[in-house]
Amino acid sequence: MSRVAAEGEMPTREARPAGRRAMAGRLSWGLADQAASSLTNFAVGLYVARSLGLTAFGVFSLAWLTYGVVLNVARGLATDPLVVRFSGAETADWRAAAGRSSGAALGVGTVLGAASVAVGLVLGGPVGPAFVCLGVVLPGLLLQDAWRFAFFAAGDGRKAFVNDLVWGVALVPALLIAARMGSVGAFVLAWGASAALAAAYGCVQSGIRPRVTRAYGWLREQRDLGLRYLVENVSLSGASQVRAYGLGAIVGVSAVGAVRGAELLLGPFLAVLMGLSLVTVAEAARVLRHSPHRLARFCLLLGGGQAVAALLWGAALLLVPDRLGELVLGGVWEAAAQLIVPATLGVAGAGLGTGAAAGLRALAAARRSLRCQLFASVCYVAGGLGGAAWGGTPGSAWGVAAATAVSSVVWWLQLRSALRHRPPPVNPPVFLCW
Repeated sequence: MSRVAAEGEMPTREARPAGRRAMAGRLSWGLADQAASSLTNFAVGLYVARSLGLTAFGVFSLAWLTYGVVLNVARGLATDPLVVRFSGAETADWRAAAGRSSGAALGVGTVLGAASVAVGLVLGGPVGPAFVCLGVVLPGLLLQDAWRFAFFAAGDGRKAFVNDLVWGVALVPALLIAARMGSVGAFVLAWGASAALAAAYGCVQSGIRPRVTRAYGWLREQRDLGLRYLVENVSLSGASQVRAYGLGAIVGVSAVGAVRGAELLLGPFLAVLMGLSLVTVAEAARVLRHSPHRLARFCLLLGGGQAVAALLWGAALLLVPDRLGELVLGGVWEAAAQLIVPATLGVAGAGLGTGAAAGLRALAAARRSLRCQLFASVCYVAGGLGGAAWGGTPGSAWGVAAATAVSSVVWWLQLRSALRHRPPPVNPPVFLCW
């Protein structure tokens, strides 16, 4: 008796290792790209801080944080649906979707950039010019980020890495020119203009022109995912902001510095998580497309691996001698070192949950992932502020650790339910037997 599959053949034993190597290669490019991006951001922050001083750097930071919020908006509406629905798709389908998605990102940048210019003109003073300049460069910043996600959706993270390198190289002369001018607006323009150059190079890399005229159609067609991802992304970044402001009000500004110090200690590992997040949803979507029965295992290995790696990193931090810690963080080390254990547990819990989150996004279960993210954000704020009221800065760190553990359980319960209620394939394989 022999079996012939009506719709393709199961992967052979020889093909599976090749598939794993291809996946490992894509994940490696995600890590390399995030390393380049994180290094660029770190260099910009350090150079601007040393060039402008504390007050002016604070103004630049306001513009930077505003960009982070706008970036989450653009990703939720434009690029997250692209990664979910077109990862591993046929080249023609990906090209059409990438053109419309990048056009949507460019459109969002233009609209919100105009709003930023208007706000800057109203504010005036030292802050106003920074927001005016931010509004000018927002379209280029968002288009550059859109190309990164489009390349990862296509499984070509190398192009995303090269694009970020182009941005980093272009930043060097731009920052030198801005330093001569010595204003916050000049640094914002230098940062955004170099990103615009990389965005233009992304058009050359992909051979695709952003379809701004099709942006509205993309937003309308993807609204079932886009609106939920928009709320999900904004709630994620907003929760950390609320916790920071509340912690400063309850305990004091020094508490915020201690928490930030602990985050810096975990910074290299967090950069790894961010690099993986660029490709995990795309990889989960590929697994779902080709081997749906392996999705749960993939998500478990992904989340479990991140959690174990976080615990190992935290254990290594506990072995760091005080002299070395003070050399890195100065006077912040003593307070930050007391938060290593709860901060590590919090990151481990978050890492475990990201495995389930990738699965839910691959399944396009936007309603479930939105509920999970809103629940996680509420738990994060409640744990952080409730813990601060109960036990000061350490209490806040332990509250966040407990919140991420509870949220991780909810993420996995929702993924289990989504897999259980997933409809069967439209054309399931039919086997002919003799």
